[in-house]
Amino acid sequence: MISVSNVSMRFGSKVLFEEVSTTFIPGRRYGLTGPNGSGKSTFMKVLTGDIDAQKGTVVRPRKFGVLRQDQFAFDAYRVIDTAIMGNKPLWAALEERDRIYEKPEMTDEDGMRLGELEGIIGDEDGYTAESDAAILLDGLDIPESLHDRKMGELQGGQKVRVLLAQALFGKPEALLLDEPTNHLDLDSIHWLQDFLFGYTGTLIVISHDRHFLNSVTTHTADIDYQTIITYTGGYDDMVMAKTQIRSTLESQNAQRDKKIAQLNDFIARFAAGTRSSQVTSRRKEVERLQTNELARSNIQRPFIKFDQVRPSGKHVLEFKHVTKLYGDHTVLDGFSANILRGEKICLMGRNGVGKTTLLKSLLNNYPGLAEKDFTLDSGSVFWGHEAQIGYFPQDVSATIDSASEPNLTVAEWLHRWNPAAHVEDIRGILGQMLFSGEEGGKPLKALSGGEQARLAFCKLILTKPNILIFDEPTNHLDLEAINALNIALQRYEGTVLLVTHDHDLIDEVATRLWNFHDNVIEDFQGPYAEWKGKHS
Repeated sequence: MISVSNVSMRFGSKVLFEEVSTTFIPGRRYGLTGPNGSGKSTFMKVLTGDIDAQKGTVVRPRKFGVLRQDQFAFDAYRVIDTAIMGNKPLWAALEERDRIYEKPEMTDEDGMRLGELEGIIGDEDGYTAESDAAILLDGLDIPESLHDRKMGELQGGQKVRVLLAQALFGKPEALLLDEPTNHLDLDSIHWLQDFLFGYTGTLIVISHDRHFLNSVTTHTADIDYQTIITYTGGYDDMVMAKTQIRSTLESQNAQRDKKIAQLNDFIARFAAGTRSSQVTSRRKEVERLQTNELARSNIQRPFIKFDQVRPSGKHVLEFKHVTKLYGDHTVLDGFSANILRGEKICLMGRNGVGKTTLLKSLLNNYPGLAEKDFTLDSGSVFWGHEAQIGYFPQDVSATIDSASEPNLTVAEWLHRWNPAAHVEDIRGILGQMLFSGEEGGKPLKALSGGEQARLAFCKLILTKPNILIFDEPTNHLDLEAINALNIALQRYEGTVLLVTHDHDLIDEVATRLWNFHDNVIEDFQGPYAEWKGKHS
């Protein structure tokens, strides 16, 4: 159990949460929600003890697992050892035992201490630690061939999965996971969901994956109105309950306002007359009914709507025998396909199987979007009549290119993509993506990753292409923005190619799937539900 009592945090004049008291109960799985900047990660760090609350106390269990965000902290250690470090008492005992055994001669005291250490190691399941850690790592797609490698040799996504194994290792009484699905492919996310279903301790998780939250969590702790309110159910249940509660409060306040207005009208008409006792009673009634101003929600919802200047031809794209090798490794092996106008294709598969490579291959001969020094080994690509592409790459910062003109403002950068657009149109689009009036003057160099992503969406809204190509667009978006993107893609009448590990985006947007598996790309003509039924 984790107990929080009267905890407050603020940065300058901004209050994140004030006098929060809540309890996280064993056996429950809590989603910690709130928009970017609401204080989710700050609250998580208060729970783990990484930072102290400015006011209040936190009671934690003796053993809890935390997903560490520093990918480089364990570069000198073996992968398997990094996972075992999740059990701190066990790892400390193993290290001390090794130091004693390394001594040229052992004293009687060393021998007695070794006995104590062996007891700790036994109590902490240390004699099966490597095999237990190996099972966790395999489940997170870290193969046995990497277990003895140093962490510094792994790629970023692989490091995140090892750190996730570290948090899960050692049977912790509580798990605190901050964005555990980042850099995980769909198979790994599904494995993690299944693992967490069987977890009996206290789970608190921050995630921008709506399907993951709805699938895993039994309760939702929502940071809003400068406090934390716990709702029963997953993310969608919380949104519904929160909306109903808010609507009820607003309706009650509206009724009170109406009643107060009627009473004040009576007081104004008869204050100087003979009905003084009635006026006095109505004044007391007004004081009793006086409404408290409802706290403002800090949730901001962007509005995304993709239009087309004009539709493309019926045949959008045809490519034949596309092949791409990196050294001796064949990533794409003669893949061919035709795309028709209006199709929405999701590219699925493990990380590193070639999804991004295929997008780069298809853009290889498109003016302005071909990647420098990227070449196809063989194959042909033909874009159809009136094909106008809007591209959202994985590294969105390259699209913004703030380094070349760091002092260029957000509004100036966006206006360059359509010089004929009116200033009001530019402001309107920026406003849709939550850039307030003054933020339009913000220099590109000052943008966060999330702001860069929102600005890239502004460009797509402004330029109105008839083909949208997205490579993991949700990486820097909060839940509200991801939901807005989901709805926008469903309503978009053009053609979509989408790489994502977001279950709901795949399930609700895709009309066709390219599934990368075992060096083969399966071209499935149908939505995800049908594909899943075929493969279950």
